[in-house]
Amino acid sequence: MSIDKKKFIFYLWLGLAYFLLRLLFNAHQFPGNFFPLVVNNLWRIVYIIVVNYLFFEYTVPFVLRKRKYIFYNILWAILCLWLYVMLWSFLAYAWRAIGIGLNIYTPLITYDSIDHALEAQMAYSVGAVFFFGIIRHIYNYTKLKQAAQQLRIEKQEAELNYLKSQTNPHFLFNTLNNIYSLARDKSDLAPESILRLSKMLRFMLYETGGNYIAIGQELKIINDYIALEKLRYDESLRINFNHDIEDLKQALPPLLLIPLVENAFKHGVSETRSQPFVDIHLSVNKRQLAFIVKNSSEPVPGEGNVKENIGLSNLRRQLELLYKKYELSVQQQKSVFVATLKIDLASHV
Repeated sequence: MSIDKKKFIFYLWLGLAYFLLRLLFNAHQFPGNFFPLVVNNLWRIVYIIVVNYLFFEYTVPFVLRKRKYIFYNILWAILCLWLYVMLWSFLAYAWRAIGIGLNIYTPLITYDSIDHALEAQMAYSVGAVFFFGIIRHIYNYTKLKQAAQQLRIEKQEAELNYLKSQTNPHFLFNTLNNIYSLARDKSDLAPESILRLSKMLRFMLYETGGNYIAIGQELKIINDYIALEKLRYDESLRINFNHDIEDLKQALPPLLLIPLVENAFKHGVSETRSQPFVDIHLSVNKRQLAFIVKNSSEPVPGEGNVKENIGLSNLRRQLELLYKKYELSVQQQKSVFVATLKIDLASHV
């Protein structure tokens, strides 16, 4: 029979608490006998700790073990209960007698009969069982809740990392496609686009490894991406990017806003035949972030919501994992696509 050291140490702490509780109670019963009371309760608590440890950690799990017939559980429960009645009464009284014989335990009360002595030991032992049982249950429940919470956090972190691992290659793949188009056309802008991409890669490798970056850094990567996209289009493309941010050092998960910007170019401007445009507005005031991206699109019959691509779907799931208060809406109007993101940055999970 192996002993779990951590659990046994926990029972030692429980024993100390019960010892102090009983000592306080006995001090009112037998004033002027503080030292004998300390020794008596120490002697008794040694026995109580061992018995309760065996009861809760071995006997109860053994009785509750799943068996073919519940009759066997009932039979074992009756036998074990009888055994512990003996431990809580006769053997507890014998432990007291051993202490007296060794001149360790000082009898401060004389019992009229053996029955009264056994009743007193039984009351002390059963009181300890309830005390140990209640505190143990609260402790195990708290640990279980903490473990479940930790498991939930780890699961969310794993999912968030997976979503990021999907988003970043998706973002890079689209950017490389843009450069490929320039290279295929033997454009003089291809070297500049490769240089800008290298800067973005450096940023993504060395600056986005943590959970947060400053909003100022997010602005820089958005500006670099817009500049890279501009190389593909002529002067007919109109881009307006403005922002109103009270503190550029405020924290934001890295590359959180890029999917909306990328979506505006890939699924909007690139498919617009005339007067393409992208309007982007970012404001952060009093921890309230508002990010609105409008882009031209080909006229579609009717208006309303649209089917989200992988970039928008991943963004929505990341927001679910990162914030308690947020709103992401996308709407296809007549010839304009509008994406609106609002986040209470103080509601970070």
